[in-house]
Amino acid sequence: MTWLIYALAALAEIAGCFAFWAWTRLDRSPLWIAPGVVSLALFAYLLTRVDSEAAGRAYAAYGGVYIVASILWLWLVEHRTPDRWDIIGAAVCLVGATIILAGPRTT
Repeated sequence: MTWLIYALAALAEIAGCFAFWAWTRLDRSPLWIAPGVVSLALFAYLLTRVDSEAAGRAYAAYGGVYIVASILWLWLVEHRTPDRWDIIGAAVCLVGATIILAGPRTT
């Protein structure tokens, strides 16, 4: 369930940030800000649903998922093919996120 929440959070965060990008960099209407703010609020809410005893650890692991999602956004939404360095970097980050989430903890 954690990976699904992270995937949804990444989509919400990227969509929200892209709304601001579209407004400021692509000369879209300022009305793009409203769904962007809603999307960013949804992102923040979703991260609170991750099963973790510490917010910092949940956010750190999310970072790897966000990077992979950003590369997918680059490819699927912006229609730019990721190069091998994008893919290698994203894979390394995803391995790091997995280590953070799945590593044995001592209390």
